[in-house]
Amino acid sequence: MSLFGGWKGGGLRAPQKIRLNGKKLSDILAAHAQFVRGAEGGVRAELATADLSRADLGKANLAYADLQAANLEGANLREAKLASADLSKANLAGADLRKADFTEAHLDAANLTQAQAGGAEFFRATMRQANFRRADFVAANFRDADIEGANFEGAILQTAILRETKLDNVDLSRAEGLDTALLPRGYRAQAVGKT
Repeated sequence: MSLFGGWKGGGLRAPQKIRLNGKKLSDILAAHAQFVRGAEGGVRAELATADLSRADLGKANLAYADLQAANLEGANLREAKLASADLSKANLAGADLRKADFTEAHLDAANLTQAQAGGAEFFRATMRQANFRRADFVAANFRDADIEGANFEGAILQTAILRETKLDNVDLSRAEGLDTALLPRGYRAQAVGKT
């Protein structure tokens, strides 16, 4: 426990100090972990529209969780497990997503502006119309992800893997680090016309 109790470095909020519908977030996460394991008494985390801004969820198991339109701005999700989670329209602006696992997660229309997502796994994730402006995706894996219409303006894609990713209607022309990213063979970054 830190010297400041529930107030961790960087102003993060401990799950024990966050209450949602009368329950502690730490209790919701414990029940969800049981749900993921298939254990008796497990309950899926239904966190749609929840205010989880600045929540400390590092290494949390949120696989299959419902986080639609949740506010996770500035949250710590470093090394969190979010496989098959629904984060459609979620606000992850400025969140720490480094080495998080978003395999087959749903992030359609999610806001990841200025998120730190180095080494994150987005394998087969759906991220149509997501906002990735100025996000750091160094060494992130987008293999086989659906990123149609996503905004990568100013995003850092150094050593990112997009090799088997369909890039139709994706404008990477203003992304940074494309010279070291693994792109589909013959891909040339060009601006995509807006309709």
